[in-house]
Amino acid sequence: MAVNPPRDPQDVGYTWPTVLAVGVHALVVLFSLISLPSSTAEPDSSSIVQATLVSTETFTDQAQQATEQQAALNNVAESSAIEPSDEPAPEPEPIEQDTSQQQADEAAAQAEALVRAEEQARELEEAQAQAEAEAQRREEEAQRQREAEAEAQRQREAEAEAQRQREAEAEAQRQREAEAEAQRQREAEAEAQRQREAEAEAQRQREAEAEAQRQREAEAEAQRQREAEAEAQRQREAEAEAQRQREAEAEAQRQREAEAEAQRQREAEAEAQRQREAEAEAQRQREAEAEAQRQREAEAQRQREAEAQAREAEAARQRQLAGEAEAAANAQQAQQAANSFINIVRRAVEQAWLIPAGAGNSMTATIQVRLGPSGEVLLTSVVTSSGDSAFDRSAMQAVEHAAPFGELRDLPAEQQRNLRQFNLRFTPGDVR
Repeated sequence: MAVNPPRDPQDVGYTWPTVLAVGVHALVVLFSLISLPSSTAEPDSSSIVQATLVSTETFTDQAQQATEQQAALNNVAESSAIEPSDEPAPEPEPIEQDTSQQQADEAAAQAEALVRAEEQARELEEAQAQAEAEAQRREEEAQRQREAEAEAQRQREAEAEAQRQREAEAEAQRQREAEAEAQRQREAEAEAQRQREAEAEAQRQREAEAEAQRQREAEAEAQRQREAEAEAQRQREAEAEAQRQREAEAEAQRQREAEAEAQRQREAEAEAQRQREAEAEAQRQREAEAEAQRQREAEAQRQREAEAQAREAEAARQRQLAGEAEAAANAQQAQQAANSFINIVRRAVEQAWLIPAGAGNSMTATIQVRLGPSGEVLLTSVVTSSGDSAFDRSAMQAVEHAAPFGELRDLPAEQQRNLRQFNLRFTPGDVR
């Protein structure tokens, strides 16, 4: 960039010396005009006119002008000093003598004016030389200043370029660090996602194992109940068999006693026999009734146990149905919450979407959206492009402008994990 050197306030140039030179020559011309009426000793005006004409030239011609003025002065002096003739001159009249004296005074005045003009010319020449030397010095000084300023300007430009390079390198370093930080964040998020998925899988496995354990315990309990019932049945049957054996032995004992008594009491046997038979019949009836009562009680116990098992099975079935109904209700509620959240996101994105001019109705772009825990947008990417980069970019910008989606925090944790990543299809007039 060119820098104009500062103007020295003392650098006046050649204006004033030129004005002074013109003034001096004007005075010379004025004195020459005053002497024009004289008829004798008239100086050679050509030198004066010539000096007047060249006064408008540059100061490099002033030496020539001074020489010409000296020649004109010499001509005037020669004209005034005319030698007398050999013949006697007639006696002049008094008026002619006065005229000659006047012409001589005028010639002396002109000579004096020429001397003064010569002195002024010398002074002007010296002033010009000094002015030229001063101008040369000032020009050299200005040149040095311009060179110094140009060097300073080059240094400033070099420093500015170095500063720009350092800033560019710093900006590049910041960008690299930002990219590295973003990469670390993405890797951390991916690792966190993998850990959450592993924890969810482990949770599902633990729940499945717990459910299998409950089923095995339920089956074992049912098996123990069946074995207990079978054991109780065997015990009841054994007790019944033992009771029959005791009764049979008692009957045999009574028969032996009856036979012995019949041997001793034959006469009273009939009555006694009838009584015994009656008693035995009554006893048998009582035993039969007792056996029937035991059988009825056993049957009632079996019925009660069967009813209890049926009630337990029914209760288990009811619990299973209730669990299934609750799971279905929870699934339906979760699906409704997910659909509600997606509808909220779709409406917000539709309001923020600025469809590019010239977008056709047939254009379709699918954008994958990845959200953070608070509903902020972590990443948007094009899954299916519309073929128009401006259309795809406007769709991604609509998602970014509509974020964050704070409604994500209102959903259950499982639904939050499922809705952290989803796809949106963009078509002019519709977002799904």
